[in-house]
Amino acid sequence: MKIETILFDLDGTLIDTNELIIASFTHTVEKFGDRPYTREEIIDFIGPPLTDSLQKVNPNSVEEAMATYREHNYANHEKYVKAYPTVVDTMNKLKDAGYKLGIVTTKLSDTAKLGLEITGMANIFEVLIGLDDVENAKPHPEPILTAIEKLQANPMTTLMVGDNYHDIEAGHNAGVQTAGVAWTIKGREILESHHPTYMLEQMSDLLQIVGAD
Repeated sequence: MKIETILFDLDGTLIDTNELIIASFTHTVEKFGDRPYTREEIIDFIGPPLTDSLQKVNPNSVEEAMATYREHNYANHEKYVKAYPTVVDTMNKLKDAGYKLGIVTTKLSDTAKLGLEITGMANIFEVLIGLDDVENAKPHPEPILTAIEKLQANPMTTLMVGDNYHDIEAGHNAGVQTAGVAWTIKGREILESHHPTYMLEQMSDLLQIVGAD
């Protein structure tokens, strides 16, 4: 069945925020952790909701740690954030071709919007579902199903694109097609083990998959 709606994770999928996230976690765990954390340990924090990751660092100071992380993250967006290669051009072509486009992220909506503004994509997506818009984060299907409802889309013709296994699992749980991105910091093997419908070597591969090339 032809794909008509495409939903995207944001960080690590459309925009490269990896070094920003690592810097923000490093800043936070230095203040709230009981020991130094390696870069590899901090990379493991990328993807799940912030509260889940910080719970592992210090369960007694999650709220304060979240505030510290978000303050650092928001203040340093312009310094770090950029779109991945071929992303902006691909998004514009998909929009011009009439596809319904949305963002489904575990970030708060305001921070997600800031990343889209910095990378020149603020006016491309019809809907943005952030962590503050749902009760349950990915891999629960609620964020994807909420986006589908707002777009008045059909799950059967919807594709979820992401860099984390949470994105692929959420897609499976919501009954939509899925695409992993080979540039994930987690390693493509982890994504492939969750059996996405497609694997993108670069974002422009989407144009051929959906027939918009």
